[in-house]
Amino acid sequence: MQQICSTIMEEEYGGVSKWEGYVDWRNKTAIKGRHGGILAAFFVLVVEVLENLAYLANASNLVIYLSKHMHFSPSKSAVMVTNFMGTAFLLALLGGFLSDAYLTTYHVFFISAVIEFMGLMILTIQAHIASLQPPPCPHTELSNVPCTGVTGGKAAVLFIGLYLVALGVGGIKGSLPSHGAEQFDENTKGGRKKRSTFFNYYVFCLSCGALVAVTFVVWVEDNIGWQWGFGVSTLTILLAVPIFLLGSSTYRIKVPAGSPLTTIFKVLTAAICNKFFPRKPSNAVMNMETSPRTRSATEHRQTSTTETTTETTTETSELMFLNQAVTNNPVHQTLDCTTKQVEDVKIVMKTIPIFASTIMLNCCLAQLSTFSVQQAATMNTNIGSLKVPPASLPVFPVVFIMILAPLYNHIILPLSRKLTKTEMGITHLQRIGIGLIMSIVAMNVAALVEIKRKKVAAQRGLLDSSEPLPITFLWIALQYLFLGSADLFSLAGLLEFFFTEAPSSMKSLSTSFSWASLAVGYYLSSVLVTVVNRITAVSGHTPWLKGSNLNHYHLERFYWMMCVLSGMNFLNFLYWARRYKYRSMNQG
Repeated sequence: MQQICSTIMEEEYGGVSKWEGYVDWRNKTAIKGRHGGILAAFFVLVVEVLENLAYLANASNLVIYLSKHMHFSPSKSAVMVTNFMGTAFLLALLGGFLSDAYLTTYHVFFISAVIEFMGLMILTIQAHIASLQPPPCPHTELSNVPCTGVTGGKAAVLFIGLYLVALGVGGIKGSLPSHGAEQFDENTKGGRKKRSTFFNYYVFCLSCGALVAVTFVVWVEDNIGWQWGFGVSTLTILLAVPIFLLGSSTYRIKVPAGSPLTTIFKVLTAAICNKFFPRKPSNAVMNMETSPRTRSATEHRQTSTTETTTETTTETSELMFLNQAVTNNPVHQTLDCTTKQVEDVKIVMKTIPIFASTIMLNCCLAQLSTFSVQQAATMNTNIGSLKVPPASLPVFPVVFIMILAPLYNHIILPLSRKLTKTEMGITHLQRIGIGLIMSIVAMNVAALVEIKRKKVAAQRGLLDSSEPLPITFLWIALQYLFLGSADLFSLAGLLEFFFTEAPSSMKSLSTSFSWASLAVGYYLSSVLVTVVNRITAVSGHTPWLKGSNLNHYHLERFYWMMCVLSGMNFLNFLYWARRYKYRSMNQG
């Protein structure tokens, strides 16, 4: 972490400018120090290592815990994991909303960390006390007696713990990236470059936490006990809180500007009402397309005391319907909108197709913690004399990301800036597009590997056996590598894209769209499993993804389907990406 901090500090400093709308935690004034933002971001990066360690240690292995210890079926366990992870990421929208509207990123993080700590404590206690667990499974090789799954109050304890963790994780994901990015001045070239570096190393730190989670903590869960694994996560998130508070004196904290959802709802409602229920034929309606300069200049003078240079109002010819919201004679006084409010809402609306185009990618990523783990559990997980837990498979993309992130930031990015002669070099949407292509390749590889795995099982007569197949689990690592690459390019690109493009009053909420895309992707994965089983069960056929034995699944067909859907989604992304016009000055 010290080297990361030094790396960011070595980049050219772009000068200090007035930080309007931001305060120093100690004296409520803007920080003027040369490296204040860098030191503050350093605390954020350290905390992110610990936070992701606490979360991913359980999420990556949760499908095994639910199936082996809580006695749910493999498919139901997979759906429960995707629902849990989807909820956690979707709640990032709540964290981002609260950060922008009423609280601050600082307070939202602190409250969310306490909530996650409470959830992990509940899970630790349940894993430790036998009376809170389901009865031991009577199933043996000679018996067909099914296991009794967790029910009643015991199930309530499980779900309360899980979803308190989800609520805490959501709040942290919705506040922490924006909190770190806000430490840099977007009005200077040096500040924007350091902010871009921050997002690259934010993903790097996610991987650092994940590396410890999927190796050490997963080993503890599988070999010593789940109560110890949950306990490590509990202590880790507890440690993250004082470290975060240590940086309080260095933080720039954005003052909440009121609910961004209120502005969005107001503009949409005003546009509809003024369009369909005008008070009178209007010579008072501001024609934003034919006379943009007059309104813009006036409003710029009115808002110049509260907005930075990059937030200057400019009227656009896109989403012309919303221009109806600006009129001197609104249907109701509460629907009186300014040009800037309309432009801010346009910015958010234009990013929605990009958001939607990344959902399928995250549906593919959901397989990393569900079926891929279960595949590996049926294979030979030994490397020499070392037995590797199946949930440690994510170590491959994690290590790859840890290598690729610095390589991208210090070699690929500077080279691309020289070649393109632009500040960004590789644009945010180009990074996202690369991630989408990687996900298509990953699903192709996953289907081919599953065909090979089932072929080995059939040839050795092990289709109905619970014995490990004589094929190394390292084959599964191939799809992990491609999906890991997709995650690096897409997540860093999405976080920076949404933060950079968003209006100042909506940055945390907008950045949370990156996590919401993950959430919808996980939910879509669950929906696809259910829909596929229902469709393939027609006319008495065996569903593709149902039963207790993965060897009888048609998982390769599911992966082929994902590949086709991902290809169609990429074409959709290309359509919207080519039409998108960046609002920020640093896209060059």
